[in-house]
Amino acid sequence: MKRASIALLLLVSGCMVGPDYEEPNIALTTRFVGGDASIVGPVGKKEWWRDYRDPYLSELVDRGLEQNLDVAAALEVIREAEANVRTTGLAAAVDGGADLSFIRSGGGETRPVNTRTADLSGSFIVDLFGGIRRGRQSAEASLGAAQADLETTRLAWLAEIIAAYSDARFYQEALALTRLTISDRVETVKITREQYAAGATTEYDVAEAEALLAQARAQIPEYEALFNANVFAIATLMNESAAPILAKMRRGSPMLKTPGGGNSGLPAELLHNRPDVRSAERTFAAAVYSVGVAEADLYPALTLDGSLTFEGGTNTWSFGPSLTIPVLNQPALRATRDAAASEARQAEIAWRQVVMDAVEDVQVAQSNLQQYRRRTDALRMTVRSYERALSLARNNYAAGAITLIDLLDTDRSTATARISAASAANSAAQEWATLQIAVGAGAAVVAP
Repeated sequence: MKRASIALLLLVSGCMVGPDYEEPNIALTTRFVGGDASIVGPVGKKEWWRDYRDPYLSELVDRGLEQNLDVAAALEVIREAEANVRTTGLAAAVDGGADLSFIRSGGGETRPVNTRTADLSGSFIVDLFGGIRRGRQSAEASLGAAQADLETTRLAWLAEIIAAYSDARFYQEALALTRLTISDRVETVKITREQYAAGATTEYDVAEAEALLAQARAQIPEYEALFNANVFAIATLMNESAAPILAKMRRGSPMLKTPGGGNSGLPAELLHNRPDVRSAERTFAAAVYSVGVAEADLYPALTLDGSLTFEGGTNTWSFGPSLTIPVLNQPALRATRDAAASEARQAEIAWRQVVMDAVEDVQVAQSNLQQYRRRTDALRMTVRSYERALSLARNNYAAGAITLIDLLDTDRSTATARISAASAANSAAQEWATLQIAVGAGAAVVAP
């Protein structure tokens, strides 16, 4: 009979109440709009920023992946989640300790007496309905979410460092283009003054040309400030002093060039490549397992308690099971269980929203990349045309064939086209990075 009771106890302790987790399904299109339906496969280890062919950018990324504070904070969250896992399972079922004391007493004519006491006690919760095991499953799923969040943090950091670096190089280019515009306008002022001295133009024309020159010179401090601000942002992202980075950046380097390609893969690949999607899925799993924890609280709890006491020369012990049956608190426990079930449904909805947002991210980045590439090409052709027109306009103005107003209009249009073309190229370079991040590329890369 005793053996049958033990067997029955082991059989009962093998069951787990609450829902079993099943990975959710979601209907996705077979390809992105404008995509070629080609598979990209696992891209977490892809070091795509090296395709820019910018050695200093690669150096910054390599160093920053190891020392930036965002990733450091995410790593601590993982360590916390790992510690939480260690508190579950057997660690949650076993409790106990030892109390040791030594007391020497006496007084008056009484001889001093030494009293030694040792109390050993322990308890073991029999996981009849799987609440402890569900708790461990939930903690492990939360750990998986924290690990995916680390990769999401890494991608967010990559997006920020690429954007700051690309913008800094753009403002350096804007400074160079503005200095070219200044050089053009200095030549225009020189011609205008010569014509004024010859009586071929008016003092108003001289003032107009000088004003346009001063306007270009006034843009230099603005671009310098914007360049510095982006370098300071890089230093913060790197968790380093700004001075050495600023000195290195000031040596100059071309703007980032948009690498070729830009395959977005298939929408279904986002379920495994995007760390934020995986984090949401693991959060959903943790919430489902938590329903089992709340469900198990509705049922009786069996605990095996034991103790052993040594006091003086007397030894005593006790051992036996205790059964706790929730009766009067059933309404509150059921409400807790229902709330946990609702939280699980909310987590599933959140996962589905993250998936849809991920698809949108890829679609937008892919479209932007295509359009900015086209815009960059068109604006570069515009710049070539305006620069030719400006050269002709300056010669015609010197010959008296056109007015100063015509020359200055062409000058303004040329300067605007130059900056616009550089800005479009900067946007295209950044959109290429945005597309890589949108598909989850580089999420699993760690510092070399």
